[in-house]
Amino acid sequence: MTEKHTESYEVVVVGGGAAGLSAALVLGRARRRTLVVDAGEPRNAPAAHMQGYLSRDGMSPAEFLAAGREEIARYGVELVRDRAVDVTRDGDFTVALASGRSVRARRLVVATGLRDELPDVPGVAERFGNDVLHCPYCHGWEVRDQAFGVLATTPLSVHQALMVSQWSKDVTFFLHEVAESDLSDDDLRRLAAAGVKVVPGAVAELVIERDRLTGVRLADGTVHAREVAFTAPRAVPQTGLLQKLGADFQDTPFGAYPVVDPTGLTSVPGVWAAGNAMGYAEQVINAAAGGYRAGAFINGELLMADLDAATPH
Repeated sequence: MTEKHTESYEVVVVGGGAAGLSAALVLGRARRRTLVVDAGEPRNAPAAHMQGYLSRDGMSPAEFLAAGREEIARYGVELVRDRAVDVTRDGDFTVALASGRSVRARRLVVATGLRDELPDVPGVAERFGNDVLHCPYCHGWEVRDQAFGVLATTPLSVHQALMVSQWSKDVTFFLHEVAESDLSDDDLRRLAAAGVKVVPGAVAELVIERDRLTGVRLADGTVHAREVAFTAPRAVPQTGLLQKLGADFQDTPFGAYPVVDPTGLTSVPGVWAAGNAMGYAEQVINAAAGGYRAGAFINGELLMADLDAATPH
């Protein structure tokens, strides 16, 4: 039986989104042999554009990633469309891919992001990224001054309802899965001060007419005319590789995320996390910055390790 050849790299980056590509760009420019493993499932794929990234405001996510892949290729960084399914450590790291290939790396960047689980309400998944949104900083300007509805999924949804009132003064807060008793006096006071209308009762479906959102129908049959709906998906961090390596995690209101230092280094020596793999609120510009930082520190660490190894003791 022929043994499969395992290729070796200085750094393997798992995840080809903004964080992973940014780390790979820095490492490629530092002349590090680097591989990016990308499953091709970016979190922001449903969105037609991304906002708030200086010089890239309004660019489509697909165009942004295509440009990033072209840039890393200029510096000899390899990219493979595959999925990392396992990782082990015996000094260096061995990453097993879904295709059956395995690769070794001295250092590892986990930039696998997160997956959004949307409320199970007819119309939400179909319209997500269009007129069903989750982030006012990403989309608020584009839908400003329209009639907003906010579908509550947890008591934390109050914060979302208050935030979107910055972009529209016509906001209705549908409690949906939240009881009125779950709202604090401060919540009610702030909602009233923001002019947000609070509507109890479960949401049955979104009303879609001529390929646009026109209303929110409650379980009792009443329909509230709305043009835009905001809701907070449940974030599911894609951190299985970090768990396999025994990384430390910390609980947050948005799930369990790895404990990292300011560079993104996890509790596992040689393993960095970047982008949404390390936190819920890492938007594209933050993720790219985090990847850059991780790449720079990894290069420096490898340099010092090699110099120390070459120094006679």
